[in-house]
Amino acid sequence: MKFGKYIITPSIIWLIVFFLIPLLFIFKFAFMKNGMYGQIENVITFENITKVFDPLYLKVLWTTFWIAVVTTIITLLIAYPYAYTATVVSEKWQRMLLLLITIPFWINFLVRSYALIVIFRSKGIINTLLLKLGIINEPLQLLYNMPSVIMGMVYTLLPFMVLPIFVAIEQLDHRKLDAANDLGATPFQTFFHVTLPLTMKGIFAGSILVFVASFGMFVVSDVMGGSKVALIGNVIQNQFLGARNWPFGSALSIFLVISSIGLIGLYYLATKNIGAEKSGGEK
Repeated sequence: MKFGKYIITPSIIWLIVFFLIPLLFIFKFAFMKNGMYGQIENVITFENITKVFDPLYLKVLWTTFWIAVVTTIITLLIAYPYAYTATVVSEKWQRMLLLLITIPFWINFLVRSYALIVIFRSKGIINTLLLKLGIINEPLQLLYNMPSVIMGMVYTLLPFMVLPIFVAIEQLDHRKLDAANDLGATPFQTFFHVTLPLTMKGIFAGSILVFVASFGMFVVSDVMGGSKVALIGNVIQNQFLGARNWPFGSALSIFLVISSIGLIGLYYLATKNIGAEKSGGEK
């Protein structure tokens, strides 16, 4: 037991120094006043908190929320069949599929985002191929709009959905699948009544990871959206780097942190209920 404490101590120190302490500073700045020249004045005010709920920023928050939801749904629809396939193929192909989904992590995130521009720009690979095949007469506008931002987020966050679902499917009790087949259930019925409910924890975990990441992301919207699609992450970035309004940027950041904690709390409640139902069913 003491040995376990020694192992986990460096991780706790790391989190305190590089996560908790900076977060406390951000929380403190959120209740301070911004000076005329961008300096932080040591004056307590709730102006930044109330400003978060201004209709202008609420509209940006709603747009960000909607894009995060759509990104999560599309990512799930792509990731589940991929993860399921990776669990039923041979070990050789399983390693290959997992390698393909993890390769993007080997490349810098910004480089990957700019690589998408090469593919989707007016003279990119997709438009050039469609023009040569005669499917279109002029290049499609595949960049600098909301669909391109969603597409970039799905590409970036897909591994975060695939891996939790893969683990959940891999841990399935195949005796229950065999029992469903013995009782005359069709593959369709087995999937929706056995496989899907038993892998809900993986779906919830992947969805939370993708949603929280896309909710605070700003690089993809800058690169793929050409700064035409403003998300809450872009507003926060601008407040810290452009407008030099750290107090208001901190208030927006705190709002994101609280929202993320709330979502994680819902995830734990949902998984707890699933665990309770599973235990009750087994009894």
